[in-house]
Amino acid sequence: MLSRRTLLTGSLALIFTPATGALAQQFAQSQAEWSQNYEAVSRTRVQRTSTPMLSAEALAATEQMIEYYRNIAARGGWQPVQGVQGLRVGSKSPAVMALRQRLIVTGDLDPAAGESPIFDSYVEAAVRRFQARHGISSTGTVTAPTVAAMNVPVDVRIRQLEINVSRLRTLGGAGLPNKYVVANIPAALVETVEGGVVHTRHAAGVGKIDRQSPIINVKITEVNFNPFWTVPASIIRKDLIPKMQKEPNYLTENKIRIINGQGQEIRPEQINWNSNEATRYMFKQDPGGEINSMGFVRINMPNKDGVYMHDTPSKGIFGDDFRFVSSGCIRVQNVRDYIEWLLKDTPGWSREQIDATFKSGDRIDARLMQAINVYWVYITAWATPDGLVQFRDDIYNMDGLGNAIPVASRTPTEPDQEMFLQN
Repeated sequence: MLSRRTLLTGSLALIFTPATGALAQQFAQSQAEWSQNYEAVSRTRVQRTSTPMLSAEALAATEQMIEYYRNIAARGGWQPVQGVQGLRVGSKSPAVMALRQRLIVTGDLDPAAGESPIFDSYVEAAVRRFQARHGISSTGTVTAPTVAAMNVPVDVRIRQLEINVSRLRTLGGAGLPNKYVVANIPAALVETVEGGVVHTRHAAGVGKIDRQSPIINVKITEVNFNPFWTVPASIIRKDLIPKMQKEPNYLTENKIRIINGQGQEIRPEQINWNSNEATRYMFKQDPGGEINSMGFVRINMPNKDGVYMHDTPSKGIFGDDFRFVSSGCIRVQNVRDYIEWLLKDTPGWSREQIDATFKSGDRIDARLMQAINVYWVYITAWATPDGLVQFRDDIYNMDGLGNAIPVASRTPTEPDQEMFLQN
């Protein structure tokens, strides 16, 4: 358990290890910092904890972090940083001094780092650490999303923690099973948990702002290998018809067949795409992990919202910070590791069998020996016993904080390269 003293001294937020004597000596040197070898420091990363987001330990740590941030507020909080976007190792600017102070306040940088205007490897390591805590790519370069996250006021962060403590209490209060899956929508992250320990973590692609992934508590019952994909009616209206107006060969190129009410296949040119005629038909995409919108596998979890988890042929989104790209379902990175964990207690489904089924292309369903609880949750702030506090954008505005957290700053600058239909 973290002590009150540890919290209030500021050493809780993040652990920083370089020797302060050596650091002071290096700052005193006239030679530019970037010419020196600080490789070990610049590659510092936030270590992933095995503590689940939904756990008594995470709840206690988050409650204590509220006190820690209230103490920061009592000391004046932090000042907005300006003129720092684009700064990286080798940069020299008066703005670096303000950046240092901002990072020191939340424990991302050791106070011994001083007030140098040089963006050295200690500052880079601190920026990486800050980025990792806010779901931003840990490049060490000060990006626009990094600046936006730094400039969220301390009172907003306190309110976020308070709101999410309430959520964590509710989620953990019902008693979690020994084995479960949690998908945190704002973090676009999936955890598999067993025996109170995180076994795997997966980046995820979740619902767009206008097609939100729902908050649900259901059970995973089945893994569908090499599935067909039937296009939902909403996607036919919103996406498919406009797409066909621009690209008449789209359905053929993507192996999507049109089936009428009598079960007969009809050709795309038989439909008037300048009307809603297409909504009267079923659109079915053939199996094939390289093109099918669900990739090689669908994780079936019966629910009233008709959503599920699945693979994707477009793996590029998992390297993006902004992964709010689906029509409500959740895409899972490294899906083979995920389904191996789901099926490990189901006879006949070793990793070798899973890989062979992927390769075969055969349409096979694997029913779990025992259904596994899955929780889709909305947590924008949480902490762990190692003293690490995480914040994420309130992408669906469920925290009720309005524009206090600038979600738009995280929107991709490039168009989404995913197949537009992909759920």
